[in-house]
Amino acid sequence: MRDFRKYAVWEQSHRLVLELYQITARFPNEEKFGLVSQIRRAIVSVPTNICEGCGKASEKDFARFLGISFGSCQEIEYLMLLAKDLEYLNERSYDPIQIEIVSIKKQLYHLIKKLNAEV
Repeated sequence: MRDFRKYAVWEQSHRLVLELYQITARFPNEEKFGLVSQIRRAIVSVPTNICEGCGKASEKDFARFLGISFGSCQEIEYLMLLAKDLEYLNERSYDPIQIEIVSIKKQLYHLIKKLNAEV
């Protein structure tokens, strides 16, 4: 069994969850059950699936859960673009988030690639 806390990608994604919770708390109230809920579910899925994958016995299963995390990153990438275009998020806040998401996606991609090579 793997310790999810030892993965830099888990740590970075956890920090991004905390950040996006703070940011979305400032979104309009009418988005509470819409965009805010969707963003929060998507971003929480990233470190959660890394954790769940760490509990799997095989490299193949771990890689599958990392793939789910990657998909959630794709979703959050769009949702944050939408939030920016709806003017719930300014460019100064949006750019660092995008950089973080791309960094997380790259780490997940390389870890998945490594795990699949070991199978």
